[in-house]
Amino acid sequence: MAAPKEILRLIERYEAQREAYESGAYKETQIRVEFIDPFFKALGWDVHNEQGFAEAYKDVIHEDALKIGGATEAPDSCFRIGGARKFFVECKKPSVNIKDAPHPAYQLRRYGWSAKLPVSILTDFEEFAVYDCRIKPGKNDASAVGRVMYLTFKQYAERWDEIAAIFSRDAVLKGSFDKFAEGAKGKRGTASVDDAFLEEIERWRDLLARNIALRNPALSQRELNFAVQKTIDRIIFLRICEDRGIEPYGRLLALRNGERVYPRLCELFQRADERYNSGLFHFRSEKDRERDVDELSLALAMDDKVLKDIFGNLYYPESPYEFSVLSADILGQVYERFLGKVIRLTAGHQAKVEEKPEVRKAGGVYYTPDFITREIVRQTIGAQIEAKTPKQVAKLRFCDMACGSGSFLIAAFQFLIDWHRDYYVKDSPEKHSKILYRSGDDWRLATDEKKRILLNNIYGADIDSQAVEVTKLSLLLKVLEGESQESLTKQFELFRERALPDLGRNIQCGNSLIGSEAYQHQQLSLLSEEDRYRINLFDWAQAFPQVFGQGGFDAIIGNPPYIRIQTMKEWAPVEVELYKDLYRSAGAGNYDIYVVFVEKALGLLNKTGRLGFILPHKSSSMRNMARRCAGSWPKANTWPRWSTSATSRCLKEQRPIPA
Repeated sequence: MAAPKEILRLIERYEAQREAYESGAYKETQIRVEFIDPFFKALGWDVHNEQGFAEAYKDVIHEDALKIGGATEAPDSCFRIGGARKFFVECKKPSVNIKDAPHPAYQLRRYGWSAKLPVSILTDFEEFAVYDCRIKPGKNDASAVGRVMYLTFKQYAERWDEIAAIFSRDAVLKGSFDKFAEGAKGKRGTASVDDAFLEEIERWRDLLARNIALRNPALSQRELNFAVQKTIDRIIFLRICEDRGIEPYGRLLALRNGERVYPRLCELFQRADERYNSGLFHFRSEKDRERDVDELSLALAMDDKVLKDIFGNLYYPESPYEFSVLSADILGQVYERFLGKVIRLTAGHQAKVEEKPEVRKAGGVYYTPDFITREIVRQTIGAQIEAKTPKQVAKLRFCDMACGSGSFLIAAFQFLIDWHRDYYVKDSPEKHSKILYRSGDDWRLATDEKKRILLNNIYGADIDSQAVEVTKLSLLLKVLEGESQESLTKQFELFRERALPDLGRNIQCGNSLIGSEAYQHQQLSLLSEEDRYRINLFDWAQAFPQVFGQGGFDAIIGNPPYIRIQTMKEWAPVEVELYKDLYRSAGAGNYDIYVVFVEKALGLLNKTGRLGFILPHKSSSMRNMARRCAGSWPKANTWPRWSTSATSRCLKEQRPIPA
């Protein structure tokens, strides 16, 4: 098909005024508004949201650019389908030589690689370059590395069919873009960002574990794991905040200058405690925050060399990571696998990192894809809040009882943020000016409103204390999305209110399946202190009195562990015996642990609660399990109805057990 008239007019206009456009005076914003936006509009993209889509479903998001270290960070535009990122477009002014200059290409590739996008576009309208963003960016890469298409504006007309067949909105919807991306996939250096970042933080863990164990010989194994995990979490949190413009850029990097690196790092941690009010930084007892005070970290000894090594690989140009676009989904994928290993102390107090026994027996850790978490959230939480007001939604409670790195709770929190924002926008932004504000083309919720939603609605538990801390970290970073250093400082100065909530009451550590009733079991009295710590009894009603005072949770979501009980006997024989006594589904003695999670979940729901789990597709065993668990349902003689797809098994609603 011939190029549209508007494209031909843009080409003609650019040619006529080319000398003026290529002067340094013509800015990026001008070329985007006058040429690049109309270019993509001709490809069918609703660049300015003229159709009035809800905020979560806009075709194009113009990212908030941040000035970081003298350079502008954040891609100019993100093109999406149904709210899911497809590609970035980075705009440059025409005076930039896109074909030969290495920096613009490296910048775009860092964005795309960090966001785990297959391809993205670099353009100043005069030039149009497409890059394979799966190739890990290197600071010394030439501009041609990863480039899979290059055109000039003079070729747009003759090659319009090709451009439209790949990058038009219709082509993306029909899968042509994905086919192009797959065909363009490079063969060299295609390590994904989650694989690379996992390798990086595993290296940190090894460095920190060996050094902290060496310099702090009195530490127990439990304390060592705590110290290493907290240090890594805090560094990642502060580094992400820097790239988002919430913290001053380069603070961690500046610690490389001089000595006493760890004491100076602890000073940053203490300032963060004053600023954020988060359990991630909690070094002194305060009113209503007496528990979980970290009395260990500030007293540790650590060598400068280790921390200087870590900080040196976190910044441009050495670092390929662009933390401003590193999503909670990607961070969750990294941490899910990271948490599959634990630090063990040898007899000589040396640190060794090894797989947890349950992970080793299960053959590894598997992260739930974000499209599955979103669908389960939609069918459970979405159904519960339908046709309600924010005041009514504030009374609902949603939980993941084996939260891991927090992927389901992140999806639930994002769903609630989007729902509240769209409700307020539809109701009239002016009426909700205290909790809704404009950022560029988008409406966003104020931090206080996001904090309120998080504390009211989101709950979780996990037997692994490190997983609990990672879930908190991910949720806190979600609260800070869209904030700036200026907005947080103003909030603190005006209201003396710190930026983040303490999630200690919402996300708790404990054994979701074994509570105080297990004290009656004879074997429990014979256990060592270490075994008791591992079993980690957890009383749901005591942990969440505000939930069970209202009858239980309104929805439970998640991906429970799958472990055959015969395998579990090898490292947790006492728990296996307890399950047989405490659960109907375990009575037969031959089962997978996920069936016990289902039975427990059903007992934690209120009368109208909904359950959404990913479970193996074993129809006969599911039917038998449902019958054994029937007494746990609020209504008698009911069982879960399954909404199945190739990748998920979603418990949706109750119905009578068929004959």
